[in-house]
Amino acid sequence: MRTIERRIGLLFAGFLLCFLVIAGRAFWLQGVQGAKLASEAAYQQTDLVTVPGLRGSLLDRFGNPLAVSEDAKTIYATPYQVRQPRQTAAKLAAILGLEEGDVLKSLTEDSGFAYVARKVDLPSAARVARLELAGVGELPDSRRTYPQGELAAQTIGAVGDEGQGLTGLEKGQNPVLRGSDGERRVVNDALGEPIRLETVSEASDGEDLRLTLDPAIEKKTEEVLGEVGETYAPKGATAIVMDPRSSQLLAIANWPPVDPSDLGSAEPEDLIDRATGFTFEPGSTFKAFTVSAALEEGQVRPDTTFTLPPQLHVADRIIEDAEARPTVTLSVSEILAHSSNVGAATIGLQLGSEKFSRWIKRFGFGRPTGVQFPAEERGIVPALDEYSGSTMGNLPIGQGLAVTPMQMAAGYAAIANGGILRRPRLIERIGDEAVPQPRGRRVIDATVAEQVRTMLEGVLEAGGTASAVSVPGYTLAGKTGTAEVAENGTYSETKYVASFIGFAPAQDPRLLVAVTVDQPQGDIYGGSVAAPAFGRIAAFALPYLGVPQE
Repeated sequence: MRTIERRIGLLFAGFLLCFLVIAGRAFWLQGVQGAKLASEAAYQQTDLVTVPGLRGSLLDRFGNPLAVSEDAKTIYATPYQVRQPRQTAAKLAAILGLEEGDVLKSLTEDSGFAYVARKVDLPSAARVARLELAGVGELPDSRRTYPQGELAAQTIGAVGDEGQGLTGLEKGQNPVLRGSDGERRVVNDALGEPIRLETVSEASDGEDLRLTLDPAIEKKTEEVLGEVGETYAPKGATAIVMDPRSSQLLAIANWPPVDPSDLGSAEPEDLIDRATGFTFEPGSTFKAFTVSAALEEGQVRPDTTFTLPPQLHVADRIIEDAEARPTVTLSVSEILAHSSNVGAATIGLQLGSEKFSRWIKRFGFGRPTGVQFPAEERGIVPALDEYSGSTMGNLPIGQGLAVTPMQMAAGYAAIANGGILRRPRLIERIGDEAVPQPRGRRVIDATVAEQVRTMLEGVLEAGGTASAVSVPGYTLAGKTGTAEVAENGTYSETKYVASFIGFAPAQDPRLLVAVTVDQPQGDIYGGSVAAPAFGRIAAFALPYLGVPQE
């Protein structure tokens, strides 16, 4: 009997000890570690998901989208949860248009998370979801699309996988376009299935940008530039179309073209917008500024004549015209129409280095134009104290300095519009706010501008360097340029930049076109390579814009 009682007592003591251990453990878990464990449990039952804010759109002047963001999905894998990786990879690859081997690599990564595909359109993502593949999920995303294809691709630019602007306006206006991401908390049950969605912070969309680009003129300009590329196989080419009255940019075309949705297929230099990123010695197109300065300073009149020798010696430099000739007497108008190097240098020497240096700066060379585009080159202009003995033989004929096509277009727009230099305008509206139109500043008198316009008509008349170019019903004015490429401290004998800048109607300009062709093959002259492109663009754009024939 005592033995039984002793056993019952020991059993009771054992139960009591177990109870005390369990009670102590419960007190430890709830009283001491309760808050920590509750936090960990909540963490294991919730997920934070980033909700991307839609990037603002880039629109043409009529409000039609050039680049727009739309909802998309990121397809991801949790590799250790994937069953039958090979079969899963085959199904995903077929829907997503990917290589099966690349998908399989993502599905079998030694990690808890792997991207399978990003920026997937919603219909394709829905097809993936319907397969209910183990270990495969999706996250909200957005992607950039281009409703007008490759139109103005280098100007618009490209966007990276993280939604950041990489090139062009996408980069330069990234803070305006990007917006901000939001967050949502997904609450899961014990089996990991979502049961509730909570908004932590709202996403906000970026602002739209309405550009000044006209899609019809842009398309035609790119088409013409493509023909130049096919014919002359240059290193690159660009064309700018502008309304010189307001400096609104109607087209900025580049060749070769690029696909902004497929950056991997483009060479890095082809992503550059050559209108603002290409610097070159302008050659004879610069002579219009030499003549403008001399007229403004009262040094010459359009009918002032000069007796010009076959060669002009300036320090160690010998200057000749493009074609050998005897001594001739030419007026200032004829010097410009025939593009005489000796004549332009003679005018520059008469003007003097100090005044000439001041006029180069006055026309805006050596600094960015201020166009609303990132990383605009400023060009290279020697300071007055850097001039050598031969500098004034070089600068008046467009050698010894470097400019951008946009700087040249802005300078010629001042001649076309009556003497006002304005910042080229590319962005018309940001969101609902209109971008103020640049006021500009007067650089030459309206009378001088009219005189130069009249002289530039001679370039496209009989005997001029672009006499083969015409547009029926309109009087054209402009200037050709054929410049040797400077390399290794000297001028190449085989590489040239051919250019033409012109406007119409000559005495009431409504359209300005600047064409620059870098290192054309087979033909090198601005009058035969670039000027015909100007003519074809003008022949389309003038009637399209409703400019009445003269």
